[in-house]
Amino acid sequence: MKSAKSSATGKLDENTLLLREGRKIVEALGQTFAPLVEVVLHDLTDPDHAIVAIANNLSGREPGDAVTEMGLARIADPAFPEVIANYANRFPDGRPAKSTSIGLKNSEGEYVAAICLNMDISMLAAAAASVQQLVSVSNEAPATVSETLASRRLDDIRPLIADFAAQRNTTPQGLTLAQRREAIRLIEARGLLDLRHAHAEVARTLGVARSTVYTYLSDPKGSS
Repeated sequence: MKSAKSSATGKLDENTLLLREGRKIVEALGQTFAPLVEVVLHDLTDPDHAIVAIANNLSGREPGDAVTEMGLARIADPAFPEVIANYANRFPDGRPAKSTSIGLKNSEGEYVAAICLNMDISMLAAAAASVQQLVSVSNEAPATVSETLASRRLDDIRPLIADFAAQRNTTPQGLTLAQRREAIRLIEARGLLDLRHAHAEVARTLGVARSTVYTYLSDPKGSS
């Protein structure tokens, strides 16, 4: 029968092995899904310095950074789901992401590590919009006035800007200064800037400060 000290040593060795194998998985997945999927290995035994490996860094985090909220939830509750797939997330700069988190347990049922995949879906959405524009056809002359009976919603702002950017073969964050002003004028023409929190939503989508949006509106000709 193993002593308590031997058991403790064995447990440490097992945890180290899980992290070692996790590094291999992160590296392989990172190479497979580059450049659109960030893959991160978290050491849940050291929450203040949890990140031990990161491939295709899209979030700006570094090894040694702290664990996420989901990691803390796993540490606090061994019954927390081992796999949570395809949930909505967001990068620090506002880009939408699709994430999957996989918890790794040792033989005692304790969470030791987590492998997380974060896909940047903003580029895919732009590509999809570009393809849609490429294959679309129109057999009718455009009307002088285009009217819709649909109600205006705050949720309309992000896809409108994404489509505007896709038509220029870029992303909302990649728009030039002049293009951003043009995009904001388009949103204003649709009456969306009158909605509550509209300026904040525009700022998040473009990756700029809210005050910058007001600057664009006050300088419609694009002077600096």
